Amino acid sequence: MIAKLEMLIALAREKHFGRAAESLGLTQPTLSAGIRHLEEQLGVKLVIRGSRFGGLTPEGQRALVRARQIVGDTRRLRDEMRSSREGLSGHLRLAVIPTALTWASRLVTSFTARHPNVSFTVLSRASAEILSMLDDLEIDAGISYLDNEPLGRVTTRPLYRESYTVVCRPDHPFASGGPVGWDALGSARLCLLTPDMQNRRIINRHFMEAGVGPAALIESNSTVALVANVLHGDWATILPDDLARFLCEGKPLAVVPLRELAPAPGVGLIAPHQEPYTPVLTALLAEAEGLTAPAS
Repeated sequence: MIAKLEMLIALAREKHFGRAAESLGLTQPTLSAGIRHLEEQLGVKLVIRGSRFGGLTPEGQRALVRARQIVGDTRRLRDEMRSSREGLSGHLRLAVIPTALTWASRLVTSFTARHPNVSFTVLSRASAEILSMLDDLEIDAGISYLDNEPLGRVTTRPLYRESYTVVCRPDHPFASGGPVGWDALGSARLCLLTPDMQNRRIINRHFMEAGVGPAALIESNSTVALVANVLHGDWATILPDDLARFLCEGKPLAVVPLRELAPAPGVGLIAPHQEPYTPVLTALLAEAEGLTAPAS
């Protein structure tokens, strides 16, 4: 039954029989047969079928909610039993907003130093994707913004508050003075993250509050690509301070602070609001709490 519930979750996530089967390491006929068997066991039609996947029926939507709960509870029980037998061990899947990857590294490194039998998969994802992946049980936890946009029902552990810098070449006008005001960026040649990124929406809000509307002539969902553009051309970009210093270390680039206009957005660890947590996830939440940066 658990395997068939996982098939339903994968199909709802992928919205395609072939992709859902591939995500589970199954053939499409095996997945289709599993879904039909589940329908027979429950006595209701779960999936709208035609020439392609047509969505879930109302009964399928209700079954999906329970499937996520049952599969999540089963995974937690399995991890608890393993921990009681082997000590703290297992695998954690973590999705992280691109601007917080350096902090994710700190958290994972600190955690694995204490618990060497726990392994990690760390993925770079946009904030909206992280919430979706938590709902679909694709990840165990995420690192995202905490107070800028609605998170829904999650448990949070604050890590730090994001302060911003301008990254430019040493011969750029911004590099010659002190902190740069947001209003000075109105005429700058900027390359920025894409609008689907929450970091970009925060930056756009700062521009609006400063009364300027600069255009980003280059957009990318990769912070590495942004820094590369600055390195090789007459561009400037805006990045969180910690990430900017990491990406610019050893390169002929200047990292210049920006004057903050509003309380800095908080970033932290988020996990599904489902208790009790597995021993491994409980330890990760505690590790994040111990890693929290002091308020500036």
